[in-house]
Amino acid sequence: MQKVKYFFVAALLLSATSSFAPVSKQNVTWLSLDELAVAYNKTPKPILIDVYTSWCGWCKVMDKETYTNENVATYINSNYYAVKFNAESRDSVAFAGKKFGYNKNYKVNELAIYLLSGSLSYPTTVFLPAAETQPAPLAGYLKPAEIEAPLKYFGDGAYKTQSFDDFMKSFTGKW
Repeated sequence: MQKVKYFFVAALLLSATSSFAPVSKQNVTWLSLDELAVAYNKTPKPILIDVYTSWCGWCKVMDKETYTNENVATYINSNYYAVKFNAESRDSVAFAGKKFGYNKNYKVNELAIYLLSGSLSYPTTVFLPAAETQPAPLAGYLKPAEIEAPLKYFGDGAYKTQSFDDFMKSFTGKW
């Protein structure tokens, strides 16, 4: 009888603690620039680049709250190649057929300067409909509801037929 009591108590504790377990979160599938080049050459699709720094607090919040949001992660994984790029990387990198190195004057990689059009702000989410197109940087921390419209504007191809302002006139957010 004593063993049965312990069994039920253990089962009760196990079920109670498992009900408070955190909900599993979806993660964006991040690629390196080299992985991006291979995947993009095989099957082109829009590119999203998260330009961050290791010391940026809002970059960490965006990683934790936005990029783990199920809607955001699922949409990015389905419609984009996603890359995380540390703006302060000292490594030489290749992107869209060009080489970028470290810029000692700005203390950042030249790819960050190119992607952010010289406005070095972190985090910045960069949208590229194609690798060879002009980057569309969106600076600052973005909540899931705030990133939905630009994700869908480029991810659904609306940029091909209308301006972002026109797109927003009929856009209804769901996240």
